[in-house]
Amino acid sequence: MKENITLDWNLYYEKAREASAEGCVLLRNENGVLPLKKDSTVSVFGRIQLHYYRSGTGSGGMVNVSKVTGITEALKESGHVRINEELEGIYREWDERNPFDGGMGWGNEPWSQKEMPLDDQTVRDAAGKSDYAVIIIGRTAGEDKDSSLTEGSYLITEEERRMIRKVCDNFSKVILLLNTGAIIDMNFINEFPIDSVMYVWQGGMNGGLGVADVLTGAVSPSGKLSDTIARSISDYPSDRNFGGDTLNFYQEDIYVGYRYFETFARSAVMFPFGFGLSYTTFDIKTEGTEFSGDSVTFHISVKNTGSRSGKETVQIYAECPQGRLGKPLRSLCAFRKTENLKPQEEQRMEITVRLKDIASYDDSGATGHRSAWVLEEGTYSFWCGNSVRNAEKCAEITLDALRVTRQLSEALAPVQEFQRLKPAADGASFIPAYEPVPLSTVSMDEKRLRNIPPEIKQTGDKGIRLKDVRSGKNSMDEFIAQLSDYDLSCIIRGEGMGSLKVTLGTAAAFGGVTESLAALGIPCGCCDDGPSGLRLDTGVKAFNMPNGTSMACTFNPELIKELFSFTGKELLHNRIECLLGPGMNIHRHPLNGRNFEYFSEDPLLTGTMAAAQLKGLGGNGVTGTVKHFCANNQEKRRHFIDSVVSERALREIYLKGFEIAVTEGKATSVMTTYGAVNGRWTAGCYDLNTTILRNEWGFDGIVMTDWGANINDFGKPADRTNFAAMAASQNDIYMVCPDSSFASTGDNTLESLENGKITRAELQRNAANICRFIMNSMAMERLLGTAPEVTVINRTADTGTDGLSGDLEIYRLRDSLEVALDDRDSKAGTDYAFAVEFERKGNYMITLTGSSPLGELAQIPCTLFFMGIPTATFTFSGTGGKDVSLERKIPVSSLYTTLRLNVGQDGLRLRSIRLTYCGELTEEDKKKMFWI
Repeated sequence: MKENITLDWNLYYEKAREASAEGCVLLRNENGVLPLKKDSTVSVFGRIQLHYYRSGTGSGGMVNVSKVTGITEALKESGHVRINEELEGIYREWDERNPFDGGMGWGNEPWSQKEMPLDDQTVRDAAGKSDYAVIIIGRTAGEDKDSSLTEGSYLITEEERRMIRKVCDNFSKVILLLNTGAIIDMNFINEFPIDSVMYVWQGGMNGGLGVADVLTGAVSPSGKLSDTIARSISDYPSDRNFGGDTLNFYQEDIYVGYRYFETFARSAVMFPFGFGLSYTTFDIKTEGTEFSGDSVTFHISVKNTGSRSGKETVQIYAECPQGRLGKPLRSLCAFRKTENLKPQEEQRMEITVRLKDIASYDDSGATGHRSAWVLEEGTYSFWCGNSVRNAEKCAEITLDALRVTRQLSEALAPVQEFQRLKPAADGASFIPAYEPVPLSTVSMDEKRLRNIPPEIKQTGDKGIRLKDVRSGKNSMDEFIAQLSDYDLSCIIRGEGMGSLKVTLGTAAAFGGVTESLAALGIPCGCCDDGPSGLRLDTGVKAFNMPNGTSMACTFNPELIKELFSFTGKELLHNRIECLLGPGMNIHRHPLNGRNFEYFSEDPLLTGTMAAAQLKGLGGNGVTGTVKHFCANNQEKRRHFIDSVVSERALREIYLKGFEIAVTEGKATSVMTTYGAVNGRWTAGCYDLNTTILRNEWGFDGIVMTDWGANINDFGKPADRTNFAAMAASQNDIYMVCPDSSFASTGDNTLESLENGKITRAELQRNAANICRFIMNSMAMERLLGTAPEVTVINRTADTGTDGLSGDLEIYRLRDSLEVALDDRDSKAGTDYAFAVEFERKGNYMITLTGSSPLGELAQIPCTLFFMGIPTATFTFSGTGGKDVSLERKIPVSSLYTTLRLNVGQDGLRLRSIRLTYCGELTEEDKKKMFWI
């Protein structure tokens, strides 16, 4: 009997609102200016009040929503304050004359928008009728393009500076809100008498409501910084090695973020890691500790000593002996958020830290135990508080002798020489010193050859189906024995984007992607972007959640687990097995364009938040794909950059979060990166995908490439067709191929099987990984007719009703295709969407025909979205009612896609759209495409 599951959109909406509010980080609140007083009048400055940034750009932000509730609108809805609507009207009139620049194509949206110049009289008039000024500064960023050390990106613009100055000169109470994906330069706040400063991040489709809850005092701010805010970009130790074209040397080693600043440069910090103010005050006391030999347990009480309700985050940091390896002065080893405590209410909690979790990795043999996790002898101090700076020593233990907590083997060590950072004593403090990084001493390729699994004798089809393995009737080996070499070459190809074999408009199909594989009872699994909600290129609306930084700043994994439980139901409803997220790379440098998707500079916080998301999804039988594995810390030339990083830094910083996601979050799907680590592109890195992930961490799932990733043999150039190197590393699936039934991208799988570059046993192993995942997925449940039914309730136009209902029409195109569009009025906001199966990739001329009775000066835009990306705009003028045709040429790199036309204004009557093949893709065309 099928289970019935209800997805209550109201509860989903409220949980996201709660997460958005808890992610807000209050950095300054002079004279208790916040919260806003009841029935006060507020003037809001900054054009972003009309264009709230709900997410960053790229695949992690392309969620179609029905409505975005920004901060000004949410303040109006609160009923707590009055908004200066005259000032708002001035902004709206200016905004109409100066349209928001959404960019065109992949990654082309500017990271900030032109700001409205303010004249003195406008500000004076606003001040005369208002109690508060709220200034909103907005920034976005995203995939394929980093932020920059320029005005309008990391730095504020001169127009923004003038706006702040004028407002501060005229208002006595000024509040600054930063609607950004990640941190920006903060030096400017000390130039002006700004009373309150708060990062509100990008809170998703209803993030403005969460911000308003904090501003009005309905919720006391409880967010904590997941990154250190330094005084200068050059203060970050990675700055000198960020932004390279081919190599990035991770000279700072394990000293990332606060680990560096607390050890070497305390004076360079403006706002420390873990910092965040509240409207109330708390007293955190360590009532006692217990040392078991393997762990330390802290008994902690937290009392709300203020006059408002609120939550506090207890943070415990370890200070380990410097020993022979060198250590940061502080490392986060545990954290716990309280419940919402009323004034004078107290909560007691018990927090246990395992000693093995604060061990160091010896990649040099300095301790006598190379390639081992060790606890060096000496005194270990623990500090408890509510930030890395505001913490008191609460316990000490002494180890009389070195302990090896786990002996491993060398894996993924660097092959290029460089000097890495290590503390040197300078009296009572430490100064930066450097030592040669330990280099690789073993061959990854020889390691792989020594560990090739035994081959399963091929039997051909014996009538065994995948459901028989699931039921226990047959073994996986018996099932895999049936697969031919052709089947083995096909099953490692994911198909998409927009494969017609799964939910339309999603990222990929995998598993039963050919007729022969499907005949064996292997269903197609479906995966879809992304970390902040479902990207459905059909235009169907989905839920858009707060970004990764915002979620990390909640320091509340239980809340994030609850939020992603709703997301899990949404995936079920859309027949999607894998969300392509969480994104969980480390915030190594503030300018990484994708920091908005990721969580933090700290690996424990990163891994804990990722595990929370996975647990929420997993409770509904679906999962997330943790990405990007690993060291994806720069978007510039991400297909080609080689991250040169010590084995120790990999283990302690860049892999630690992924390890937590696997061991605690039970991750079953991993995505590798576009780039390389220590000379090997991660999509074909045996040490990463087998030695570490599977052999050390016990991972038993699938590994997929990023979409159109490079692969290489060691010492050889990157090559997207080298599927043999990918499969040999136990990266199971190449994402994506236009058609999985043949080598549509020119892969070398069968050729390599024939010449011995890869063995049949390795392909059989990968096929088993894929089949095991699919067998235990909801795709299998649907095939068996046992998948739960999901009923969505309380979904309204304001919260995410599908703009497009029912299944899309699917067309097949050989040379030319014409689709009629005159079956409905082309009103503003109208979407026309359909799916197309192309016979071949290439350039296509898109001809859009329509008419308008308006005058010649009218401008009516119609935007074409190709695979969810705005690709071309057709702007119609008045035509006197006569049909006119406009043309645009676009490159098509996928054999499957969804096309969506969105009408921008009233006054247009569309007739038809025609697609005509007009030539092969040139190399220049390919360079412009985000994947091919």
